[in-house]
Amino acid sequence: MAIKLPSLCIFAGTTEGRALAEALRGAPVRLTLCTATEYGGQLLDPAPGQTVRTGRLDEQAMEQLFRENDFSLVIDATHPYAAQVTEQLTQACRACGVEYLRLARAESALPSEAVFVPDAAAAAEFLAKQEGNILLTTGSKELKTFARMPDFSARVYARVLPVCASLAACGEAGLPPAHRIAMQGPFSEEMNLATLHAVSARYLVTKDGGTPGGFETKVSAARRAGAVLVVIGRPPQPEGHSLSEVLALLEQRYGLNL
Repeated sequence: MAIKLPSLCIFAGTTEGRALAEALRGAPVRLTLCTATEYGGQLLDPAPGQTVRTGRLDEQAMEQLFRENDFSLVIDATHPYAAQVTEQLTQACRACGVEYLRLARAESALPSEAVFVPDAAAAAEFLAKQEGNILLTTGSKELKTFARMPDFSARVYARVLPVCASLAACGEAGLPPAHRIAMQGPFSEEMNLATLHAVSARYLVTKDGGTPGGFETKVSAARRAGAVLVVIGRPPQPEGHSLSEVLALLEQRYGLNL
């Protein structure tokens, strides 16, 4: 009789998700790796027994995926700011009776001199009352929120992923080509500093992406450049576990040697 292998699903479009997938390379499990974009899928290097599925899923599509594959565990390794995806995952797992596990990214030690705001709209409201150029490092999704600011096209420079969707979002928001910085991180302190100087930025807008998101290098670069750091707060998170804790749990539960 063939041994039935544990079937796991990882929503893996982050550094931690990729690290977990790599740790499970060669392990006796069936693994499905989900990423929202083709770009995220390209960053994965699947091993035999690992399937990569790209494309955004709504809650109904998640439920269908879970029922079709009979997963024993779904691991949510999505970005800490992907609150809607996390909510949909928890609801879909509950509906399908599948165990949900959150692989959480540790929060950063936040500098006292930074300006803290709850969301992109609050950041835009604050910046609209200030003067000087702005470097956005928050991705392309919130560009339309910032586009409501006066002098948006003159003051704002956005660093986004070098993919068509991100550049299209820049165009839709009305950001001029010269203000689009398409680059793949992670970025060193020196690279962040050089970018701040290149665009004469007085403000650096970021999310608390933790160490994997290069938060510390942004903090130090902003200090050196004399730029004000504007930090968008994290949305509420479900209780989670670190990468090492998730690996230990998988080892114990499935008898793995990771």
